[in-house]
Amino acid sequence: MHKINLSDDIYYIGVNDRRTSLFENYWPLPYGVSYNSYLIDDEKVCLIDTVDRKFTDEFFEKIDHIIGNKPIDYVIINHVEPDHSGSLKAIRDKYPSVTLVGNKKTFPMIENFYGITEQTLIIEDGDTLDLGKHKLIFQTIPMVHWPESMVTYDSTTKILFSNDAFGSFGTLDGGIFDDEINLAFYEEETMRYFTNIVGKYCPHTQRALTKLEGIDIEQIAPSHGMIWRSHIPWIMDKYKKWSSYTTDNGVVIIFGSMYGNTEKMADTIARQLAVRGIKNIRVYDASKTHISNIISDIFKYKGVIIGSCAYNNEMFPSVESVVREIEHKGIKDHFLGIFGSYSWNGGGVKNLEKFAEAIKWNLVNQPVEEKGSMKQDKYTESLALANAMADKLIEFFD
Repeated sequence: MHKINLSDDIYYIGVNDRRTSLFENYWPLPYGVSYNSYLIDDEKVCLIDTVDRKFTDEFFEKIDHIIGNKPIDYVIINHVEPDHSGSLKAIRDKYPSVTLVGNKKTFPMIENFYGITEQTLIIEDGDTLDLGKHKLIFQTIPMVHWPESMVTYDSTTKILFSNDAFGSFGTLDGGIFDDEINLAFYEEETMRYFTNIVGKYCPHTQRALTKLEGIDIEQIAPSHGMIWRSHIPWIMDKYKKWSSYTTDNGVVIIFGSMYGNTEKMADTIARQLAVRGIKNIRVYDASKTHISNIISDIFKYKGVIIGSCAYNNEMFPSVESVVREIEHKGIKDHFLGIFGSYSWNGGGVKNLEKFAEAIKWNLVNQPVEEKGSMKQDKYTESLALANAMADKLIEFFD
């Protein structure tokens, strides 16, 4: 069995999950996910986070391979979510003298999940835990993405154990470190992870980044995905960009269509955007594309155009799910266009207009709504909507 070293006595002991199809039973995992844990073999042995309980046996094999019969003295609980704390009871059973380390918001959750109340150590921001050679310093990063979330920094090796921050979907297929993999392959999954798992809490992420600004970091070891050691400025810059709602020049078109009429309007708008020189255009059928991919691209591109047919006097259900998720995540600072169609009574466009009022994005043009199939006047209006969006983008990015 390979020992994977972050330093002479700090080890990666995470596992890959290629069987779970939905993260948190909602987000698709086409490339799987890793659950990362780390072991520090010092005068005091310290475990940083555990793994999902489905992998406890494999987890213990890795621990035993490194420390044999030595006891574990501390478990740092950076985050209580069960994909990170799921093996905690098994750890306590195997190492009954172990001390659990967390902040004041950690242990009520630990009690609620696992009934554990004893042998705990509550830390505050800036507290230090001395392991011998290694000195661990703690910082809370609340709501990135749970209220008890924190990071652990080893001042000796300058490794930041960053919890869910700077993580990614995708298993670690041989390469564990960022310079051992094709980073371009993981970029989309890193962004999809941020936008859907952390993205609701962008202001909190900005505050967390401010907390970390003065720390000398040589490696970032997150709870999912690759360990960063060669591209730390890259991932830091990405987090600053994404959490500040800074976008690129492009348009995401989302539609819901029962019989193809609304889809034809979407294609007309997309074509005119291309004619106007917009290169990044993503057209999504909300009924077929998972919302996580749509949300990720909305974080990426400045323009958003949403179309819905009417459905029982409402938006089409899959489109409604998208706009509710946008509202839920509080995504800011986009240009917006609206279109749609109906057969006998409206509802799609009318309710998209209510969404526009609530989200307070910049509405680039009057909504376009057709009755039945697209006719010449609505074709012309669809072109006008595309042109208005293109004008806004060209002016903004000029």
